[in-house]
Amino acid sequence: MAAEQSKEPVRIPGQLPVLPLRDMVVYPFIIAPLSIARRSSIRAVDKALADNRMVLLLTQRDRDEDNPGVDDLYQVGTVAVIMRMLKLPDERIRVLVQGVCRARVKALEGGVPYHVAQVEPLLEPARVPGEDEDSIESEALMRTVKKALERGVNLGKNLPSEVQVIASNLEDPGRLADLVASNLELEAPAAQSVLELIDPIERLRLVAQQLKRELDLLSMQHEIDSLARDEIDRSQREYYLRQQMKAIRSELGEGSETEEEIEEIREKIKDRALPEAVREEIERELRRLERMHPDAAETATIRHHLEWLVELPWDIATEDAIDLKEAQRVLDADHYGLDPVKERIVEYLAVRKLKPEHKGPILCFVGPPGVGKTSLGRSIARAVGRKFVRVSLGGVRDEAEIRGHRRTYIGSMPGRIVQSIRQAGSRNPVMMLDEVDKLANDFRGDPQAALLEVLDPEQNNGFRDHYLGIPFDLSQVLFIATANLMDTIHPAFRDRMEVIRIPGYTEEEKLEIARRHLIPKQLGENGLGDAEMSFSDGALRELIARYTREAGLRNLERRIAAICRKAARKVAEGGKAPSRVAASSIEVYLGPPPPQAEEKLEGALTGVATGLAWTAAGGDVLYIEAIKMRGKGRLTLTGQLGGVMKESAQAALSWARSHAAAIGIPEAAFSEYDLHVHVPEGAIPKDGPSAGITIATALVSVLSERPVRRDVAMTGEITLRGRVLPIGGVKEKVLAARRAGARDVILPKANEKELGELPKGVAEELRFHAVEGMEEVLPLVLGPAPEPAARPAGPPGGAPAADAAGDGDDTGAVDEAPASEEVGVRRR
Repeated sequence: MAAEQSKEPVRIPGQLPVLPLRDMVVYPFIIAPLSIARRSSIRAVDKALADNRMVLLLTQRDRDEDNPGVDDLYQVGTVAVIMRMLKLPDERIRVLVQGVCRARVKALEGGVPYHVAQVEPLLEPARVPGEDEDSIESEALMRTVKKALERGVNLGKNLPSEVQVIASNLEDPGRLADLVASNLELEAPAAQSVLELIDPIERLRLVAQQLKRELDLLSMQHEIDSLARDEIDRSQREYYLRQQMKAIRSELGEGSETEEEIEEIREKIKDRALPEAVREEIERELRRLERMHPDAAETATIRHHLEWLVELPWDIATEDAIDLKEAQRVLDADHYGLDPVKERIVEYLAVRKLKPEHKGPILCFVGPPGVGKTSLGRSIARAVGRKFVRVSLGGVRDEAEIRGHRRTYIGSMPGRIVQSIRQAGSRNPVMMLDEVDKLANDFRGDPQAALLEVLDPEQNNGFRDHYLGIPFDLSQVLFIATANLMDTIHPAFRDRMEVIRIPGYTEEEKLEIARRHLIPKQLGENGLGDAEMSFSDGALRELIARYTREAGLRNLERRIAAICRKAARKVAEGGKAPSRVAASSIEVYLGPPPPQAEEKLEGALTGVATGLAWTAAGGDVLYIEAIKMRGKGRLTLTGQLGGVMKESAQAALSWARSHAAAIGIPEAAFSEYDLHVHVPEGAIPKDGPSAGITIATALVSVLSERPVRRDVAMTGEITLRGRVLPIGGVKEKVLAARRAGARDVILPKANEKELGELPKGVAEELRFHAVEGMEEVLPLVLGPAPEPAARPAGPPGGAPAADAAGDGDDTGAVDEAPASEEVGVRRR
């Protein structure tokens, strides 16, 4: 018998003539020749040829019955199409039929000239390849049956070559079962039981059992005929016996869970393009698992290891969406501003488009909290079409958190890098290493040192996790690190990253971000619609200027959320939300604004200078106060100043003494008065050299009794010769001056080129003075000397001193923080 695929569905009539068969069963899609001699059967064929060429083939229960009745025929048969007919000289006919589908007899009318049946087609349940829960079993059964057919041919089974070809190409389990059953030498009851099974999986399982029995018979015959052959190889014999044991267990319903698990793993990795080392490791672990007792202690460890090896995306990668315009659109839609960062990402995509094998860069976003570093990573992943995973490293102090634990430990796991790769389901995700500046180290190792290999493009193509024990390629991962400070990052670690600084936002940028992102988000989260409530520009400016003076946006979002919650409560109580929140109503919702630590930048005071500082949270304004009192030239420093800031104060005083005549200070002032320099907010440690010119200005002001303009903010390091050296954090400091209401900003000449990086509008509101020496600073900030007046006897409280330079006992408690050229104020 042969098989032929049906090209299109055939409509089955409700009534068909019956053609009884002796000792054979014809299956759907099978072509079979029939020899017909009975008169009733010939008339049934003639009737079919006169109508639609269709007959119902029913097998007789008793082959010797010449005139079968209704009860002598099985109730399930095959609807067939008569393809050809040949009349023989002895009045017999030969026909060639092809099965169409299974059918059940609803009613059978016997008699002359032939049987007629009312039929009901039996259709197989619809199955979607790869989505059905039995797909794995179906695939395993099909492969078993196909291999068994090949083995049967090798053992001498007489099987036409076209049947072998058709069987190897069939993907439908039901048709494969019918084809194999039609070519086995089955007795009529066994063949009929196959026909009556509608479910293709059950049918294929039954056929597999029949085929195994046939193979056992052929194998026994082969052994009898091959008594002279060499002894079977031990490993082949072991495999054969295992298969026999598996079949016996299956027959008894005692299948081994471990064996099923091993077979499932082998099926999973069969068609995957795994690296050779990975495949060998999996096979080695599977062989170990096969030899182990299921209840052994190490069995669970091997299973867990195998699970990680199989589930990791060794061969799965997402394709980059190299559309530069679309990427730019996504970045612009998600984040307002941050143009340098966006430009760098688009440049990376451009290089990937021209050179796909280019190794990904390691970017490090450095900036104050709340400026959007983490959310920017998600936008980058969306722009390039990759998966996004975030690894939080804050407080991690164990090297095994990065490299994983060795499998000898109980409860061992891979490191966070490998865990994130599995979570992403792709070997080339965008991986954000969050808060890398907060990594710590102790006796368990240094996580920053472990990350050196991860972030080195020349080494990370063979990153070896201690748990896996085999290398994993990280060269396609786009790593993005975030940090608030660079000081705590190891120099070798810092050297592997491309640092992109993200400064604080200007008032206009905050205003635009609030309109585009924060307000719609909070309205949605609090159950309010855009049409129900809105914020005026004045209200937003009030929130930014008086309630949330910060570099980032988190407090601004919290304030907006607080207003939305109050409006939501009013709506929930049956009222109506305000249609528009004005500046005048902000205090009603949030209460009075919090007090500001700084005084208003108005008027001019003697001995008080306005400096600028850089902190981890952005720029800040720093007020430096100086007073003089009767004494012997002693210098006292208070306000938790670090060592670098103390030295800056001493250098400023030395410069003032050496230039006293030129700047209008009486020479006797340095020996007749003690000086006290204080930086307010004494609970906060402060350090760095950038307050040098501010301290010098305060000292000159108090000694010459000339007031200092409060609306002039300044920053710069001073030398003994009065030179003004460059500093860091220019943009953050300028933004802080603008928030505080300054009109003029003094900065070193060497930092003038950085003014071009300021946001639009800032440079127009402030006047900048780039200076090279203190002789340029003092005319800009000091007012004229007051009119001479009778000098009083001297303020009380002056203490005599024998030394012009203060020692540690009189400078107050100072936090000796590490010096940094870019740090003006450090807050903890």
